[in-house]
Amino acid sequence: MFDTLLIANRGEIACRIAATARRMGIRTVAVYSDADADARHVHACDRAVRIGGPEPAASYLRADAILDAARRTGAQAVHPGYGFLSENAEFARACADAGLVFVGPPVDAIAAMGSKSAAKTLMSGADVPLVPGYHGERQEAGFLQEQARTIGYPVLIKASAGGGGKGMRIVHADAEFQAALASCQREAASSFGNAQVLIERYLTKPRHIEIQVFADTHGQCVHLFERDCSVQRRHQKVIEEAPAPGMTPERREAMGRAAVAAAQAVGYVGAGTVEFIAEPDGRFYFMEMNTRLQVEHPVTEAITGQDLVEWQLRVAAGQPLPLRQDQLRIQGHAIEARIYAENPDKDFLPSIGRLDALQWPPHVVFQTGPVRVDGGVREGDTISPHYDPMIAKLIVHGQDREQARQRMLRALGAVRATGVQTNIAFLGRLMDDPAFAAADLDTGLIEREHERLFPAPRDCEDGALALAAAALLHHDGLARPGALAADAGPWSQADGWRVGGRYERILVVKDARGERAVHLRRDGRDWTLAVDDRPAQDFHWQAEGRHPARVRVRLGEAEARGDVHRDGARLDVFAEGRRQTLEWRDPLALAAASADDAAGGLSAPMPGKILSVAVAAGDVVTRGTPLIVMEAMKMEHTIEAPHDGTVREVFYAVGDQVTEGATLIDLEAGAD
Repeated sequence: MFDTLLIANRGEIACRIAATARRMGIRTVAVYSDADADARHVHACDRAVRIGGPEPAASYLRADAILDAARRTGAQAVHPGYGFLSENAEFARACADAGLVFVGPPVDAIAAMGSKSAAKTLMSGADVPLVPGYHGERQEAGFLQEQARTIGYPVLIKASAGGGGKGMRIVHADAEFQAALASCQREAASSFGNAQVLIERYLTKPRHIEIQVFADTHGQCVHLFERDCSVQRRHQKVIEEAPAPGMTPERREAMGRAAVAAAQAVGYVGAGTVEFIAEPDGRFYFMEMNTRLQVEHPVTEAITGQDLVEWQLRVAAGQPLPLRQDQLRIQGHAIEARIYAENPDKDFLPSIGRLDALQWPPHVVFQTGPVRVDGGVREGDTISPHYDPMIAKLIVHGQDREQARQRMLRALGAVRATGVQTNIAFLGRLMDDPAFAAADLDTGLIEREHERLFPAPRDCEDGALALAAAALLHHDGLARPGALAADAGPWSQADGWRVGGRYERILVVKDARGERAVHLRRDGRDWTLAVDDRPAQDFHWQAEGRHPARVRVRLGEAEARGDVHRDGARLDVFAEGRRQTLEWRDPLALAAASADDAAGGLSAPMPGKILSVAVAAGDVVTRGTPLIVMEAMKMEHTIEAPHDGTVREVFYAVGDQVTEGATLIDLEAGAD
């Protein structure tokens, strides 16, 4: 076994690898970019080496810098994690040439599976079932469109060298094909340095089921059962679970046998994932093989009781697999939810900024236990535009699926994250959705259940408004009503007491629906609270702490407890498993409100690069017209006209980098 391991990655996977290596007595070396100088994974390792600037191309994708870091630190092995260079055959070959152990499969296996087209040709020869489609080398746009017509719409265009949902589009009609193809090719070239795509028949209600395989250098190859990864947004996984609901022993055996055959066909060694698309009638087809550890590997660890990173390190050191196929067993059910800094209500647009608060449920056990967190960021860290916006993975394990689902619901309700938009509330709705609860799964579940999962904004509940009001009073220095130190007179009270009169205050807050007026009044020692024009109710409150304020209120006969995080005018109220965000409209600051709201400018929703501009000054557009395509975090985002109007000016050109909030276009409403 080697004694020093360099981890050629960042974030939660680097932290995960470091934890297992430490338990095995292996020293670890972290590499980091300028954006990650104080990142959690840097502190998780024994040593750390800077490898370049914040952009992945200047750091984590620089094989030369990583190999130099290994040489300088005396590392004998390199673990690539997932993403970045993990499936790069040239990097694996460079590691071998430098005398380093690459914790992954042989170079030839990576190369064979690195091209989805070549892999499918290889699988056809190994009698692994394939989805009807075109996987060849010809890439002329007209030829590819002819292939799509032959296959029959809807079809899926997919980056041949990619993964993670990038460079992928569903095309429902022939007229949409060319635009979708161009977008896929741009995204594929940007993400993977290869614009080649393949075309496949798009299955209308498919499930995404993958098999974890492991092989050693002694001729053994096993599978560690399946994971269901059907719940996806933008072709990226959101929820993963193991085992797959409804899986029969016969189907598990057939899929496991096909996955092992796929691995053996390329002389595989190490951890790999064979991904299948499955139809409701039980038929399944090979999609691709990921020649690395997967983001969702913790659910397999939970149901098997095995540490897959430890398996990787032992296999890389030449040891045999720890268990045979007949020794592996499924224990219970596990679910993983990916917590992202993103806004589900805006097509899951990534959210950039500082994590002002990040608190996990009090019963969380890191790396092991019935509720587990694999995370790469901490409270106070910044979600950067340079990398994937995943905050952490929340994993639960139960005796059966329903217990795991309920455990996930409770765990999500206890997470506190502020400063950026997150998908936590969305994940909670997803867990509680009747279709998900009934295991009626397919890759279109989120779109199919859109009405339930994306409910219309509603007024903030009175209990949450009362908690916010109490927190504001507490932040302003008011003590709990009636609190009076034994040695203090009434003049030193800080609870709103007035001589011969009442204390009155109107707090104006803005929720998802608009402005709300909270009327507070204190007569003697009695407080009342009224929301908008409704009758006042008796109001009692207690609060302690400031970041967050822990608040308890009684409004009339109802009680509420929660945490209130305040950042300037923003109030995040966490109560009863929900986060409700309010904006306090400070009357002293209203006069300074920005005039930008009426300026007609279309601004960048996040930092990014301009990929295409579809309009010019003087163009007349209608609502919904695509204006600009931006790339951010390796994903394309289309800026559309919010209303009819005339383009007065375009401020940026193709190739320009823009900051969040930058005005892109001046669009005059209603002009002609």
